[in-house]
Amino acid sequence: MSNSALPIKRRNFIKAASASLLLTSFSSYGFEFFKDEKPKKVALIGTGWYGTSDLMRLIQVANVDVVALCDVDSNFLNEAAILVSKRQKNGKKPKLYADYRTMLKSNDLDIVLIGTPDHWHALICIEALKSGAHVYVQKPISVDVMEGEAMVAAARKYNKTVQVGTQRKSTPHLVDVKEQIIDTGLLGTIGHVDMCCYYHMRANGNPPLQEVPDFLDYEMWTGPAPLRPYDGIPHRRWWRTFREYGNGITGDMCVHMLDTVRWMLALDWPKRISSEGGIFVQKDGKSNISDTQSVVFEYDDHNCNWQHRTWGNPADPEYPWAFKIYGSKGVLKADVMKAEFIPSDGGEPITFEVLYEREEYPEDLTEKDIELHAAPATRKHMIDFLNAIKDGTKPVADIEQGHISTASCILANLSMDLKRPLIYDPKSRTVLNDPEATGLLQRTYRSDWEHPHPDTV
Repeated sequence: MSNSALPIKRRNFIKAASASLLLTSFSSYGFEFFKDEKPKKVALIGTGWYGTSDLMRLIQVANVDVVALCDVDSNFLNEAAILVSKRQKNGKKPKLYADYRTMLKSNDLDIVLIGTPDHWHALICIEALKSGAHVYVQKPISVDVMEGEAMVAAARKYNKTVQVGTQRKSTPHLVDVKEQIIDTGLLGTIGHVDMCCYYHMRANGNPPLQEVPDFLDYEMWTGPAPLRPYDGIPHRRWWRTFREYGNGITGDMCVHMLDTVRWMLALDWPKRISSEGGIFVQKDGKSNISDTQSVVFEYDDHNCNWQHRTWGNPADPEYPWAFKIYGSKGVLKADVMKAEFIPSDGGEPITFEVLYEREEYPEDLTEKDIELHAAPATRKHMIDFLNAIKDGTKPVADIEQGHISTASCILANLSMDLKRPLIYDPKSRTVLNDPEATGLLQRTYRSDWEHPHPDTV
């Protein structure tokens, strides 16, 4: 029996098995390839959940010496230091810092990982680039558009590699989807894209004001952002519920899906962005991010639409955080766990499943709060980052692409606030024919912090 004659589910099993073998060898190849090189000196700034997870994935695939960790929370810092000493191959405990500026001045670093809240990404990234390091920065890269422009300018000026943590571009089953469905033209003419998130992830409490604990430097945690009265530990979900520090569900979750769709369909800046939404249901807490929002990112031949609700039921329970690409020959549904191409002619769907690497990396199974489905993607993302550094090429999630996806989501929030569509011109760095919106591309920094500018980084 030829492979083409196999039942579709069997073909998918063989394809998944082949992908597993390929990724296993690729992961091993990644470490084998880099382990004989001189260890790269690495530091992590922001040692909470995802920053530490990113660092663990880098340790798994490269020969690195984690020489420094930085965080304003001494509890986080000490926990991360213990984990690093157990996991990195030389067994050393890194030096610990509370101020990233001191850390950057005191160490000659090859790579800096940034896992802080969003409002710190720009300043830290630019200073790390100035210090001579390559940077891996989490998404979204910025909280205003001009921060992103300055980060791109700094990466180019100092000729350093910056990889953004939009690891969907390195997610094995989504890479297969792009190659097997999008690039082969199975969808036909693409006419529409839907993206969504219906997770109930918007923190909406009313905690009382409290004394700042001794282990947290809240003034430094806040940095250039507005200083909110302290009402509890801001880590994980609480800070994301305030636009002082991020850009809500659109900035957190849409940026992933928009970036993935842009990569798959080779899309650049949207022609125009319009958005409507607000706090329609969850009005009883302190949160100031939208609980309901719709966005239209307009392109020449189709629109990419975003919808989120942090309440109620998802429109499609099988795909609560996902994208769907509609073509003349079928529809592609995809998320971080699976994907399926459904032909419009009634043919058998082609399905894809997430790839795990439990056997290859058994330490994943005991790591606190790890996203097992994302670990292979992040490892592959790190290998791509290291290869880009070695070869002097742009990584798959280069800072410029991260900026386009991030800024598009920021502009969506501005459109919602201003109640009108916006057209951003990256050449002039203005919103066309809209001085008010242009004035909102850069927010005011607090106290002694100076906002970066692309012309002066």
